[in-house]
Amino acid sequence: MILSRNEIVSTVYKAFTGMHREVGEADLVATMVAELQMAGLNGVEQFNNATPYILTEQDTPIDIVSENANGIRFNLHNSSLACHLPAIMDYALEKMGDLDHYKIYIENCHNRWLAYSELVSLSTKGIACLAKWDNGSAPKHTLFTLNQGFTYPDLYFFNEVQANYNTNDMIIELATSNFDIENQSRDFDRKISTDELFEKHKRAWKEGIYVDDEQWALRKKTAAAILVENSEASSKGAGGV
Repeated sequence: MILSRNEIVSTVYKAFTGMHREVGEADLVATMVAELQMAGLNGVEQFNNATPYILTEQDTPIDIVSENANGIRFNLHNSSLACHLPAIMDYALEKMGDLDHYKIYIENCHNRWLAYSELVSLSTKGIACLAKWDNGSAPKHTLFTLNQGFTYPDLYFFNEVQANYNTNDMIIELATSNFDIENQSRDFDRKISTDELFEKHKRAWKEGIYVDDEQWALRKKTAAAILVENSEASSKGAGGV
């Protein structure tokens, strides 16, 4: 199925709004999904996977586990990254200030691919970014690198676990100078280059965005169910049967 960016954004916006979350902004979540789909990285499927976490997690503030001059560690308590990452990045960038390097460690989070658009947007701020996380399924490890002067990242995939931390954690590093990508990406098994992502985005704007039929049908079905459930709850609250 070929869709426009507006169709994806509108559907995800309505779906997230229907969840009545106290944390997370519908327009930012919709952008996360659309940008990831435009990159050919299954944004709609990632949002479908995120929906159970978003629906069941508690609307409570995330915890700052520790903080020092060079970095910060958060605990998301098994919540979806989609609802919290924009606030985390704003806070971290403020704390980073004039530092050359700042490290963000996020514990117990899900749906880390939805971080894509937030990390890509750092290019407009002149900040280099490196992010990495282990996966519960293949590929076992993902490395996101975005050096200064680039609009889109290089993505490296590894068939073996590369880091010594929990599967549900994510590390994001920010810097005012470029990272040593060659050292970080040694022995990768597959790569999606910045040039490939640029071409995918350009093609998506020109020809439309491909979305798997089943994933889109699931997205619309879930959104409709959420809206019906909330409508019935609203009717009962207003004195309806």
